[in-house]
Amino acid sequence: MKTTVKLKYIRQSAKKIRFVLDGIRGLQVTKALNKLDYSNKKAGNFISKGIRCGISNLSSNAEDDFDENNIYLVEAFADDGPAMKRFRPAAMGRATPILKRSSHITLTLSTNRKNKE
Repeated sequence: MKTTVKLKYIRQSAKKIRFVLDGIRGLQVTKALNKLDYSNKKAGNFISKGIRCGISNLSSNAEDDFDENNIYLVEAFADDGPAMKRFRPAAMGRATPILKRSSHITLTLSTNRKNKE
């Protein structure tokens, strides 16, 4: 069984989220959640929320007995979302642009370790 979870418009840059995703990609879900709970990164909260949502999806769609220890994080990536454009005052009456970036996270959970079809 397989499910995909998408978290959109996360108010953090995709580069910072990818740093956390690289550490948990391919792990068993319980180990990934353990790692995220003890991480001091802001992205860890969003990613663990998405993983828990995916586990809930798989458990509600399962016809037979459900084992949480048999689920793996097969695919995980972060894409750039829209950036809010703002200006900050600078020296000598100028203004410098600021991009407040956002991102979209996509997580794929599966009961098979290598289920990337």
